Amino acid sequence: MAIHYAKDEQHIVTLTLDQPGRSANVINAEFGVALAAALERLQAEADLAGVIVTSAKKTFMAGGDLEWLYAVTDAAEVFQSSEMLKAGFRQLETLGVPVVAAINGTALGGGLELALACHHRIVLNDARVKLGFPEVTLGLLPGGGGVTRLPRLIGLQSAFPLLTEGTQLGPMAAQKAGLVDALAENTPDMLAQARAWIVANPEAAQPWDKPGFRIPGGDPRNPRVAQMLAVAPAMLKKRTYGNYPAPEAILSAMVEGTVVDFSTASRIESRYFAQLATGQVAKNMINAFWFQLNQINAGASRPQTVPPQVTPKVGVLGAGMMGHGIGYVTAVSGKEVILKDVTLAQAEVGKAKIAALLDKRVAKGKLSKTQRDEALARVQPTAKAADLADCDLIIEAVFEDRELKAKVTQETEEVLGETAVFASNTSTLPITGLAQAAKRPHNFVGLHFFSPVEKMKLVEIIIGAETSDATLAKVFDFVLKIGKTPIVVNDSRGFYTSRVFGTYLREGLAMLAEGQHPRAIESAGLQAGMPVGPLALADEVSLGLMLHIREQTRKDLEAEGKTVPGHPSDAVLDVMTGEYGRYGKARGAGFYDYPDDGKKHLWPELQTIFPAQGEPLCQTEMMERLMFVQALETVRCLAENVVTSVADANIGSIFGWGFAPFKGGTLQYINDYGVAAFVQRSQELVEKYGERFTPPPHLLAMRDAGKTF
Repeated sequence: MAIHYAKDEQHIVTLTLDQPGRSANVINAEFGVALAAALERLQAEADLAGVIVTSAKKTFMAGGDLEWLYAVTDAAEVFQSSEMLKAGFRQLETLGVPVVAAINGTALGGGLELALACHHRIVLNDARVKLGFPEVTLGLLPGGGGVTRLPRLIGLQSAFPLLTEGTQLGPMAAQKAGLVDALAENTPDMLAQARAWIVANPEAAQPWDKPGFRIPGGDPRNPRVAQMLAVAPAMLKKRTYGNYPAPEAILSAMVEGTVVDFSTASRIESRYFAQLATGQVAKNMINAFWFQLNQINAGASRPQTVPPQVTPKVGVLGAGMMGHGIGYVTAVSGKEVILKDVTLAQAEVGKAKIAALLDKRVAKGKLSKTQRDEALARVQPTAKAADLADCDLIIEAVFEDRELKAKVTQETEEVLGETAVFASNTSTLPITGLAQAAKRPHNFVGLHFFSPVEKMKLVEIIIGAETSDATLAKVFDFVLKIGKTPIVVNDSRGFYTSRVFGTYLREGLAMLAEGQHPRAIESAGLQAGMPVGPLALADEVSLGLMLHIREQTRKDLEAEGKTVPGHPSDAVLDVMTGEYGRYGKARGAGFYDYPDDGKKHLWPELQTIFPAQGEPLCQTEMMERLMFVQALETVRCLAENVVTSVADANIGSIFGWGFAPFKGGTLQYINDYGVAAFVQRSQELVEKYGERFTPPPHLLAMRDAGKTF
C-alpha cells in the first residue's frame, strides 16, 4: 500500500507515506485509494488518541500527478478529482483527535496541502528541506485546499505572495511565516515531539473549525485588507501583463473564499483549479518545466555509452564578468578553481568579486559562514599557466576575439594532460574554427554561459566537428553538477541561443526604422511575454557588440564567398553608433538615456531621427512580429540540426533569453498558435515585411502532415 498504518501503545496511529516504485510520494489515484482505506481504519478505532502523518521517502510529499493533469481535458473530471481529494483531507482534520504532520523532507504543493490539513506541523530543520506552493509556476493553483486553508492560517496579506509567486521556504523561514509550528533536529526528535503534542492537546481542532473564528488580519470586508486588495489586481497585471491566468485565479479564489464558509470556499477553489488545469497556459508550462526539463536533466542529449564523469578541478581563463561568475558557481558546487588572468592582481580582483557573491548568499541565509569560507578557499587566483597543469577541465572566458582565444588555447594546452578538456565560453564564434588552434580538437568544446552566470540557469554546450562523445559527456555532467541546465547544439554561427535571440533585437530595431513609436515597440515586447523590450535589451547587450558581431559575420561570410544578407535594422545600428555615438547602457547612452540621478528613459530624439512613415501598427501585429521571427529561426535551427531536440529548443529559449514562459518556448509557441495558422500568418508577414518571415520547408511539411512539435 502507498500508506503504512501502525498503532503504538499510546493508541497513536502513524500513517507513513511510501508509494511503491517511486522515489517520491505523489498525489494520484493510488494515493487516493490508500488515504480512503487509512481513514476508514482510523474511524473504526475505538481508542484512537491521535494521528501522525510522515513519510518513508527522503521527501515528505511532492504535488499532484502531472502526467494526469497534462493529459486531462475535461474540467468536470478535474473538479470532481479535486473535491474527492479534499474530502479525504477534510475527513482527516475533523476526526476528533489531534493530527500532526511530521515533515521529514520537502513538502511542495499537494504535500504541503496535506500538512495544512493537520492540526500541528513539525519539520526537520535541514536546509535541504523546502516548503511552498510552486503550482503557479506551472500555470496552476493549489487545488488540494491550499488556497482555502493558507489565508485562514496566516491571513490574506501573508498568503498572497506565497501562493502567487511560488516561493519555496526553508524550515526556519517556513516557521517564521507560520506554515509550520516547530522544528526538529532529527527524525526521532520529530516523532517524539509529535507524540508529546498529541498527548498535550487531546482536543485539538483547526482554527477555522472553532467557534468565533476570524481570518487573521481580517477578511476582504476589513478596511485595511480591502485597501490592499484594491491594488492587488493592478500589481499582478503589472507583473504578468495578463499572460498568466493562475495568479489572478489564486487572488480571486482567496478573496471569494474568505467571505464564505469553509466548504463553499473549497468548492470555489476546485472550480478555479479545473479551469486552469484544462487551459492551454498550464499545458504549455507543464510540458516545458516538467516533462521537457526533466528530459534534459535526465541526459537525453548526453552520449549514453560514456559512464558518468567527475571533474574535481577546473581552470577558468579570465577573471572578468563571465570568468569570475563561472568560478563562483564552480566553487559553490564543491570543485577547486584555478582563476587565471593576465596579472595576479586582476585574478585577485576576480576572487574578490566571488567573495562578494558568496557574502550575498550568506546575508540571505542561503549559505553558512563556514560554507562561504570553504567555497572561497577552493578558488586560487594566478597569472601562471603552469598552475593549470592538473586541471581536467579548462573554461576560457576571454574577450570575443578569435586571435586572442587561439593564443590562450595554445598557451594552456602546453601544460595540460592528454585527457583534459578545453571549453570556450563563446556566444557566437564557431567552435570548429576555434578548435583549429588546439592540438587535441577532439577535447575541444563550447560552453556558452549566460550573464549574470550566478543567476542564469542555462548553459549551451556546442559540439565542434571533432568534439568526442567523451568530451561532451564530461561537460554535460559538469554543467549538471554546478546546478545549471545543459542544452546540446551543433556548431553554427551564433549557435542556437545567440542566433535566435538576435532576431528579437533586430526586429525591434527594424520597427524603429519604420518609425514605430519606441514606447510602443517596448510595450509590444513586454506584452508578448519577453522580460525586457527589444530596445532596452539591445542597450544591455551593447550596440557596439551587435555592430562587432555583424561586421565579423560579414567578414567571415565574404571570405567564404557568400552573399551578405542585409536587414532593416542595419541602418538603425549605423545611425545610432556612427552618427550619434550611442553604444548602449555600458557607455551611458543608447536607445535610452541613463541619468546618474534618476531612472533610465527612452532617448527623446528617437522619434525625430526615425520619424513615422505611415499609420502606426496595432500592438498585436508588433507582438507577433517579435515572436514569429524567433519561432521561425528556431525551426530553421531544428531543420539544420543546430538544435537537436524540441526540448532543448524550448527550454533553451526560456532559460537562455526569457522567451515567453507561458507559451512554453519557441516551438511550443507554434503548437499553441496552431501549425497551419502559424504558416498562414507567416506568409502574410512575408508580404508585408520581407523574406525573414518565410516559413521553412520543414514547417510546411509538418503542416501538410498534420504534425506538431
